[in-house]
Amino acid sequence: MPIDPSLQWLLAGTIVVYLVIMYIIGFVAERKIHNVEDFLVAGRRLPLSLAWMTLLATWFGAGTMLTAANEVRKEGLQAAALDPLGAGFCLLLAGFFVAAPLWRMQLLTVPDFFRRKFGRNAELLASLILVPSYFGWIAAQFMALAEVLQLFFGIPVAWGLLLVAIVGTGYTLMGGMWSVTLTDAVQISLVLGGLIVLLGVVLWELGNGSMGTGLARLGNETDPEMFTLIPRENWTQLVGWLGVFAIGALGNLPGQDLMQRVFAAKSERTAQQACLLAGGLYLLFGAIPIILALAGNLLFPNELESPILPMLAHAFLHPAVSVIFLVAILSAVLSTIDSAILSPASVLAQNVFPFLGSTDTLRSNRFAVLGVAVCSLGLAYYGKNAYELLEEAYLLPLVGMFVPFMIGIYSKPTTGSAALASMLTGTALWLIHFVADWEFFLEPVESLAALELPLSLCVTACALVAYFIVAPPWKIQWGRPAEEPSPVIKET
Repeated sequence: MPIDPSLQWLLAGTIVVYLVIMYIIGFVAERKIHNVEDFLVAGRRLPLSLAWMTLLATWFGAGTMLTAANEVRKEGLQAAALDPLGAGFCLLLAGFFVAAPLWRMQLLTVPDFFRRKFGRNAELLASLILVPSYFGWIAAQFMALAEVLQLFFGIPVAWGLLLVAIVGTGYTLMGGMWSVTLTDAVQISLVLGGLIVLLGVVLWELGNGSMGTGLARLGNETDPEMFTLIPRENWTQLVGWLGVFAIGALGNLPGQDLMQRVFAAKSERTAQQACLLAGGLYLLFGAIPIILALAGNLLFPNELESPILPMLAHAFLHPAVSVIFLVAILSAVLSTIDSAILSPASVLAQNVFPFLGSTDTLRSNRFAVLGVAVCSLGLAYYGKNAYELLEEAYLLPLVGMFVPFMIGIYSKPTTGSAALASMLTGTALWLIHFVADWEFFLEPVESLAALELPLSLCVTACALVAYFIVAPPWKIQWGRPAEEPSPVIKET
């Protein structure tokens, strides 16, 4: 897609001004940092207005704006199972079942929860599962934004990846959670406003001057199969779709990025409301890139490989408005990058480095931010497909942590053995399939291969069985989520 040189200069200048503003916000946020609690959870002082915005901005990134939209262009609405559908439901589930009990425990990280409920060994294992699971997600954001820079400026992807990593890591280093939250508030406002404007303009163009006609044309001229949200033609397709949906809806419930914002809320009620509000808005605004993707099939039927949202902005928006929208895309991805980098860095500094003798946790957090960014950048250079990277990022916490996480919230464990058995079983099975490159559960077994059973559901079920083998459900002390775990935790 040829880009007018004047538009390039306008866009470049706007991006520079925007980044300067983001770094000023980061510098201001740095003045709020006095201790580790300030750096990691904003001193537990986030009001609802900031809490829901940082939650929404964290996930409303490359997955929704670029990757999922392009997948929907090719496969239809069923490609939205992971994002935005699964991710949006994850926020709602967190608001209903997880946010309140976790906030009451006054934690800094998710592995802190595993330490209190199941002991130090479970804390370390949870950390080792969580940290690498973020690398793919961050790498997907790096890759998506680098491709946009290549599209509009001709910057080679290799250099674009490095540039994106440096910019995204910079202001995360300065102010931690305060910096992330304040920049998120600015970024998500740009994103939502830009999406609304682009949707109106595209429907207007599609309908030759009438948005209603454009919407009707979209419904009439799009292949009806593209509107199939949940495949029901056969059992195998349905189960496969449910497996992908489960990755999005359940995989990030024990995620540090989600829980860190829960911990940062100023009250239990604020944490709950922020999750519910962000989840509802995520599903609402996440539908806009999907509608635009389907409209793109009618407007640009022969350009399925190019990012559709930047293409629509360049084609139909006034140059000045298209620049604002492209900066909004930049905002969406950067807001996800800074949050995604801070989350595993927090786990490294709080739960892994102490095992190695590190005690200066504020300094360790900043060092960990750099380490996570470098590892994610390396994975991005490895070059795996962005959607696959995003999917793998959600899968590992689901199979390795979801079972003991939910059971721990709604019970009072007296031993860490069951949690360790579940985590090791789920992680080991995932690793075997990953190394062997098996797409489905136990793929070499002919009787199972024909069923095409999804890894997400089957491996998580195995993790649940492993937990109940060690701790049968009738021996578990079930009950209402408590603020503190059982005081007797036996190490294994």
